[in-house]
Amino acid sequence: MVSSRWQSGLLDTRQAGGWVVVHCRQQFLTDSNGVLFPREWLKRQELPVLAEHGIGHFDGDAVYLLELAQPAELPGCYWQGLRQVMLQGDADLFRMLGYASQIGTWADQHRFCGSCGQPMEAIPGERAMGCPSCQVHHYPRLSPSMIVLVTRGDELLLARSPRFVTGVYSTLAGFVEPGESVEACVAREVREEVGVEIGRIQYIASQNWPFPHSLMLGFHAEYRSGEIVPQPGEIEDARWFPLDALPPLPAPRSIARYLIDLHVARKLGLAEPVLPD
Repeated sequence: MVSSRWQSGLLDTRQAGGWVVVHCRQQFLTDSNGVLFPREWLKRQELPVLAEHGIGHFDGDAVYLLELAQPAELPGCYWQGLRQVMLQGDADLFRMLGYASQIGTWADQHRFCGSCGQPMEAIPGERAMGCPSCQVHHYPRLSPSMIVLVTRGDELLLARSPRFVTGVYSTLAGFVEPGESVEACVAREVREEVGVEIGRIQYIASQNWPFPHSLMLGFHAEYRSGEIVPQPGEIEDARWFPLDALPPLPAPRSIARYLIDLHVARKLGLAEPVLPD
């Protein structure tokens, strides 16, 4: 069930009042009270603001986003990464900041028209940037990607990337290419990353993944054939793990961990976990 504490929406930045979150490069300005600052107070500070967007309501209060050109320092404040917020366990706050991060990244990357190079302008009444010269419109970007747990009987195929925390193994993932179905992407990515063929691809669940603007579509698939051959440069190690000897796993609130925990729960007859909204 989607929480009602956070509701995204298009707010008029000409209106006074409300709260503001400050974003720059996947980081949020934070103080001892959290990430929400009184908007009128913060706008009086000397900050390198690229854009302001009204993004919705949190606990019924209007929330705006300030996107900065570079991180700025304010007394008593520090910068906190979005992954830290996810690990803290406040799903409502993560949903709000995930949305803010995606809007901020889009605003930063669409200040100029990709067709003619002219400055872009926010389009009134829409979440869109428009070019007054060539009339091109750009809307917030969303990149579909897949993540899949591959199993063989009571074994799970888990792998680790050189980018992972030391010792952690996870499911396989990748981005959907133009002209490709998500199911075809699942089979292709598994083949490319570990060299095996799969079948019985089943959709399980999805999760917003704002790192920086993905929608993760989660699947379960069964091993069909082939020996594990890790993709050089992408996969550091990959192997089959039995249910009773799993390695260190991804963070509990991630869809990767959910796919693993859900499969284990179903195999062992345990209560099924819930994927946070």
